[in-house]
Amino acid sequence: MTLKEKLKNKELTIGSWITLGHPSIAEIMVRAGYDWLTVDMEHSAITLHQAQQLIQIIELAGCVPLVRVGKNDPNLIKRVMDAGAHGVIVPMVNCREDAEQAVSSVKYPPKGIRGVGLARAQGYGESFEEYKEWNDEESIVIVQVEHIKAVENLEEILSVDGVDGFIIGPYDLSGSLGVPGQFDHPDVVEALEKVKEISNRLDALSGYHVIPPTVDDFKEKVDEGYRFIAHSLDILFLGEGCRNSIEKIKEM
Repeated sequence: MTLKEKLKNKELTIGSWITLGHPSIAEIMVRAGYDWLTVDMEHSAITLHQAQQLIQIIELAGCVPLVRVGKNDPNLIKRVMDAGAHGVIVPMVNCREDAEQAVSSVKYPPKGIRGVGLARAQGYGESFEEYKEWNDEESIVIVQVEHIKAVENLEEILSVDGVDGFIIGPYDLSGSLGVPGQFDHPDVVEALEKVKEISNRLDALSGYHVIPPTVDDFKEKVDEGYRFIAHSLDILFLGEGCRNSIEKIKEM
């Protein structure tokens, strides 16, 4: 079953976030057994060249490579898709028009506006027809709900054909409410409850980026019904491992 099929069936899929551009990071993380890995090009120093290398490693290891683009820009989206990403996670999708642009940037005409080029995704020119068919059926568009405006417009956003689901960006969502990082603040809790109500009513695929690298936080989101879940990110796994080790060593 492809990731696209799993998303349609609302099956739980587990991914994580890559913010360090070294190929070894992707190789280490892909061996852990994630369903998908997201190369972050919004809050990292990863270049397009590095992103393609990470995409190659993730894909060739049998995992699904996604890219969180820096913004909802047709040229950025086109280039990461041409590099071989299986889909994109698009930040700050706050209204129906934003969602339509994200989908349109991934899809070729007549469904979208994506320009046609021959790069890695198209087999370097050998397999455009096969890729065109795959892109039409299997490419993935996940919108980020990370602003209170997106919460207010969520029903319209999720009604856009081609949007496979959404993922909550907790830091920016709390920031848009004036309480960055305060996930237990009543306003943040109320916004998340509204998201849950709309998602359940529309039977939409809901996702969440669980930032702390802990199992308890992850399980909490699974129990709440989220099915597209990113578990932490490379730098936090690295930092947590280092801190835990040194604490134990100092206690010896």
